Amino acid sequence: MSTLQPVRGTHDLLANESLRHRKVIDTVRKVSGRYGFDEIETPIFERTEVFARTLGDTSDIVTKEMYTFEDKGGEMLTLRPENTAGVARAFISGGLAQLLPLKFTYQGPMFRYERPQKGRLRQFHQTGAEILGVEGPLADIEIIALGSDYLEALGVRDKTVLELNSLGDTESRAAYRDKLVDYFKGHLDKLSKDSQERLDRNPLRILDSKDEDDRVIIENAPMIADSFNDHSRSFFEAVLAGLDLVGVDYTINPRLVRGLDYYCHTAFEFTTTQLGAQGALVAGGRYDGLIKQMGGPQTPGVGWAAGIERLAMMIDEPEGRSRPIAMVPLGEEAQLKALALTQQLRHSGFCIELGYSGNMKKRMKRANNVNAIAAVILGEDELTKGVATVRNMETGDQLEVPLASLEEHLASYR
Repeated sequence: MSTLQPVRGTHDLLANESLRHRKVIDTVRKVSGRYGFDEIETPIFERTEVFARTLGDTSDIVTKEMYTFEDKGGEMLTLRPENTAGVARAFISGGLAQLLPLKFTYQGPMFRYERPQKGRLRQFHQTGAEILGVEGPLADIEIIALGSDYLEALGVRDKTVLELNSLGDTESRAAYRDKLVDYFKGHLDKLSKDSQERLDRNPLRILDSKDEDDRVIIENAPMIADSFNDHSRSFFEAVLAGLDLVGVDYTINPRLVRGLDYYCHTAFEFTTTQLGAQGALVAGGRYDGLIKQMGGPQTPGVGWAAGIERLAMMIDEPEGRSRPIAMVPLGEEAQLKALALTQQLRHSGFCIELGYSGNMKKRMKRANNVNAIAAVILGEDELTKGVATVRNMETGDQLEVPLASLEEHLASYR
């Protein structure tokens, strides 16, 4: 027995799990298509600066989790830990500014060096949606409504809560940042080491701390809404009014923030209590400063990403492929005839399982193992008479059917 095992934090998608992933992906394609989104596929690795410049040198992703390596040409490359930065890079390098507004969906593997646990892997899969080039709250409303409809189509929306907050505009965030720094400096000796290091560089990230002592301090920290200017307040009110209008239920979570500077205004998460600690199924927000920070033109954006593994654990068991019809040839001559007949039936839309070897007993056992709905038996007697014996695998009934009308007879087994 081989001692080779998957790398820690990775796993193989087999059988039913693969079907679950396919349903999650096919559903986002179907729902986003109704919203007029196009699909984009970016490389799974980028120049390291694509992520280092966007995620920031204070983020855990950059400092602890990225898979970064030097290739044979001396370039520093990184396996993508998320895909929004890749979409932004594609927008810039593809010269797509003249095509705004743009709406993209994507899906694929991401990579982070994390401690593996339920719903959190080192190679994991995400699907996501991005709207580029729309400044007003209409894009926020649409992207959230898309997320809600997506979860509804998967049958899990009623198991989630949409948590919503606003980060305000640049002016409001700056005012809030100053208040946070003043507040946390008054508790500096009680903050965790990580939070102390974040205080000057990125104080908003302290609000995401999981340290129990930090959580006690955070509980009484200033609220960002108290720093809103008129524009920030009216923008958020417009988003809420729009969600009310389209019937998307939400809960305002005043502690929901995004620590990176290019985020602004709307931040949101669809969360669940059914997956333990990994409760965020869909998370997103507005990132008006991202593309400019990467060297492109000032371009507003808003989007979300969803963990495919987590969603796959939430959905009902998908239907598998159609039950096949087993082709059971007996003898060399029958094997050749069965091969030709199998291809003919497949081209006509039937799902046919062709047994490769074995006697009648072994081939029929194989038919049972693949859950065949019927078996087409070809032996010397059948070939002489120009017929096939068709056995109903549910009832055991069988009859001889002329080969010329076999396709018509099998229609009832589709």
